[in-house]
Amino acid sequence: MPLISQLVFYPIKSCAGISLSSATLTGAGLMHEHIYDREWMLVDDAGNFLTQREYPKMALVEPRLRSDTMELRAPGMLRLEIPLDLPDPEHAPTREVKLWQHVLKAYDCDDLTRTWFSRLLGVSCHLVRFHPDAHHPVNPARTGGMEIGTLFADGYPLLLIGKASLDELNDRLLAQGRAALTMDRFRPNIVIADAPAHEEDHAARLLIGQSEIRPVKPCPRCPIPSIDQQTGEPGPDPLDILRTYRTGVGGIDGIAFGMNCIVTRGEGEVLRVGQELELELAF
Repeated sequence: MPLISQLVFYPIKSCAGISLSSATLTGAGLMHEHIYDREWMLVDDAGNFLTQREYPKMALVEPRLRSDTMELRAPGMLRLEIPLDLPDPEHAPTREVKLWQHVLKAYDCDDLTRTWFSRLLGVSCHLVRFHPDAHHPVNPARTGGMEIGTLFADGYPLLLIGKASLDELNDRLLAQGRAALTMDRFRPNIVIADAPAHEEDHAARLLIGQSEIRPVKPCPRCPIPSIDQQTGEPGPDPLDILRTYRTGVGGIDGIAFGMNCIVTRGEGEVLRVGQELELELAF
């Protein structure tokens, strides 16, 4: 029977994730210690979002949640502590930020945080936090008309990948004399084991305890899987191999690996590594 083999959430978009033994499921994605997946994001002075696509060193920013702060570490940098308490909405500075076609309200960071990230990445930038008044909707054409929002994720609350899907890719890489890759290259939230390769492509829904997760769109891959998440350096790039058998999956343009998902039942349920699930196929 399929089971959850990994749970990962990313407090800061495009920075390192935190592997969890359990996580709370919400309509906006995974939550841990009352912090949401992609609750923070880096933007330039114009408010445009930044990712590893342009700044691969973001992979080296390692967040750790403490009792009342988020500790950030990166090579060559002093540790930085970010308060976890929400800012005072009447006095905290805010700014408009741009995430793809969406313009969202966000809390701005302080000067120390701005200096820390600007020095690390070599570009003037701000760490922003999702504002309670902001609304980042998921494409209703993919949700059956359901009104679903997320935070600073690209477009969907959850990314699901099967362990066997990565195993198949690694078999193809090894057959070419290339090194196997780790799952963190693909930045999933939920990894499932004991299911055939790419069975997630064909899932109508996943039933986990009292919760229901629905895959709604194959994830088109950008260049981020070419970045080593341990070194922040590009290479080796798996997209050439993926292109030979993962192009046009599910009718999307580009190379697909993993499934974007929404939560249709069970907000507040706790998911656990090792938990069995029922994967219902769409045919």
